[in-house]
Amino acid sequence: MAGTSPQTRDSFGSKFGVIAAAAGSAVGLGNIWKFPYEAGKNGGGAFLMIYLVFVLLVGVSVMIAELTIGRSGQRNAIGSFKAIAPGKPWFLVGVMGIGAAFMIFAFYGAVAGWTLEYVFQSLKNGFAGKTPHELEDMYHTFISGSFRPIIWQTVFLILTAGVVIAGVKNGIEKYSKILMPLLIVIIVVLIIRSVTLDGAGEGLRFLFHPDFSKITGKTVLSALGQAFFSLSLGMGTMITYGSYINKRNNLLTSAVQVSLTDTLIAVLAGMAIFPAVFAFGINPSEGEGLVFITLPSIFQQMAGGYFFAILFFVLLAIAALTSTISLLEVIVAYFSEELKMTRKRATVIAVVVIWFLGMICSLSQGPLARFTLFGLNFWDILDFTSTRILLPLGGLFIVLFVGYAMGTKRVRAELSNEGALKARIFPLVIFLIRFVAPIAIAMVFLNAIGILKIG
Repeated sequence: MAGTSPQTRDSFGSKFGVIAAAAGSAVGLGNIWKFPYEAGKNGGGAFLMIYLVFVLLVGVSVMIAELTIGRSGQRNAIGSFKAIAPGKPWFLVGVMGIGAAFMIFAFYGAVAGWTLEYVFQSLKNGFAGKTPHELEDMYHTFISGSFRPIIWQTVFLILTAGVVIAGVKNGIEKYSKILMPLLIVIIVVLIIRSVTLDGAGEGLRFLFHPDFSKITGKTVLSALGQAFFSLSLGMGTMITYGSYINKRNNLLTSAVQVSLTDTLIAVLAGMAIFPAVFAFGINPSEGEGLVFITLPSIFQQMAGGYFFAILFFVLLAIAALTSTISLLEVIVAYFSEELKMTRKRATVIAVVVIWFLGMICSLSQGPLARFTLFGLNFWDILDFTSTRILLPLGGLFIVLFVGYAMGTKRVRAELSNEGALKARIFPLVIFLIRFVAPIAIAMVFLNAIGILKIG
């Protein structure tokens, strides 16, 4: 079968499938690791409150904008812009998104592979008897290796490709409807164990009791950046998924539900991690070491730690998988629709390119670490280019496109399902898209590239 047309292309079969797939895209390692780390670094509850405000004011409005472009255009991240604004350069926003998807998947796939290594180590009880220093050595020795990280990364790519090749309804939707509920069940089990530890109450107080004396300009920008990046915005995933949403579905409701699901899982991750961290007297702002060094140390010290270590790293792997599926779909949708490839061929070509980039990323943590440009290794270059430049710029152009270029009449028609829905909050939504979101995203971008410095 050659490339698909809007009339024959696959789509989500149910509202729950839409929420599971889109929330799965948004929920990733950023929720399970980065949110607790950012909250720990920025005062816990105070950071959480500001983060929630930005999710509602900025995150939801950008998500609505992306879903609107996708469902209106009924194509991939580039094709949708071409369909809505033919002959104009807006399609370059989609090009940026697909470029970002390639770059992010390259290094994100490497980290996803690490989660499989830690599932394996948990199963064989590889953390037992190791001191925190030995666990740190174990982590750094592993990621700087040239063989095992690439093997696990390859396994993860194959898993992702298997889901995407199966299609939207029979692949992405089917597995998202299994993986997302499983992820929530695992995280709830971990919370129950964590909050029953002696001294766990201090961790919950840290997360939910805001200390406003901790709030600085940097805290506000960190919360804003986390709200934007944690929802998978600016990289074409929500445009692509939006194009698979049935015309009868309520886009406003879907955007809110996906955003709240993503935020809920980030908060639940905090509830699973902070009580354990405080119960064992650990600094809550330890970054990536919190997941791959500190938590394995904690698991060995708690009753049932072997079982809970396995659960936790399976949780990380599932969160990573739901995100890599959406990243790969952005690329495959473009290849199959614009370059007229079959889905299988598009997936194989995309995976081979990503594997090659990911291999260099992985080796840049070890054998290729000394090869740098402007002090950045290959991994750092892809990370900086995608997350600090392409994503915020993509998000900025997306809200400007929907707010000004698409036309209010077309946006209202899409959000009201051609008048079938009331869409009473449309004036608020268009105000946020036109004025609030662009200013907020511009601040994130200027801060990310070092122009805007707020203490």
